[in-house]
Amino acid sequence: MTERSKQTEFTSKDKKETSLVLNGHFDVVLKRPPAASQGPAAESGARQSVAENWKEEHTRSVEDNEVSLPSLAEAYTTILRGLGEDPQRQGLLKTPWRAATAMQFFTKGYQETIIDVLNDAIFDEDHDEMVIVKDIDVFSMCEHHLVPIIGRVHIGYLPNKRVLGLSKLARIVEIYSRRLQVQERLTKQIAVAVTEALKPTGVGVVIEATHMCMVMRGVQKMNSKTITSTMLGVFREDPKTRDEFLTLVRS
Repeated sequence: MTERSKQTEFTSKDKKETSLVLNGHFDVVLKRPPAASQGPAAESGARQSVAENWKEEHTRSVEDNEVSLPSLAEAYTTILRGLGEDPQRQGLLKTPWRAATAMQFFTKGYQETIIDVLNDAIFDEDHDEMVIVKDIDVFSMCEHHLVPIIGRVHIGYLPNKRVLGLSKLARIVEIYSRRLQVQERLTKQIAVAVTEALKPTGVGVVIEATHMCMVMRGVQKMNSKTITSTMLGVFREDPKTRDEFLTLVRS
C-alpha cells in the first residue's frame, strides 16, 4: 500500500469516528464509543483518561531545535524561491535562519511541560473565594495559516483548599499558546490544566483574540474579535457563579 493510500485510509476512517485530542497531540487520542452506547459511565471514563494523560506530553527539546534548525532554514529558502525572490540577495541572506529561529521561538511551548511550570507553586490555603487573573496577553500561531493570533486571556477558579501561584496561570497560558493552535482548543487546554493541577471547585477561562488570518487575508475584517470560553465544575453548573466570573472579567 502506498503512503498516499495509507493517508487516504486514515482520513476516511477518521471521518467515521469521533476522537478527542488532548492538548493538540494526536498520539494521545481517546476514541469515544458510538453515541448510542455512550452513557454516564463512558463519559466519566473519558474524563478520567484525560485527567490521567494531561501531564504526559511529548515535548521538543533544545537539542531537537539545534538538529532541526538547518532543515527548517532550508525550507524557508525554498519558500523564498517559490515567492519569486532571490535568497542570495543581501537583504535575504540571513532571512531563512532568522525565520527558522523565530518559528522555533513562536512554538516554544512544545519544549515545556505543565509539571515543570507548576513545580513548588501549589500551596495549601484555606481560601474558598473566587480567584481571577485577567488581561493576560496571549500570542499564538493559527495552525491553519501560520499567522499570529493576538489577544487576552481571563482565568478564574474557585479554590478547594489549594491555590496556585498567580504568575503560574500566565505561564500555563504561555505554554499552550506558544504552539500551533486554534482558539477553541487553547481555551479548553488552559481550563483542563488548571483543573487537573488544583482540583478546584470550578474553573472558567475566556479568551478574546484577533486572528491575523481574518485581518491580513481572506475577509480582511480589521475590527473582528473572536471570544471563546470554557467553564468547568461549578462555573458550568451554577449560573450565579458563572455570572459573577463574567461580570468581574468585564469590569
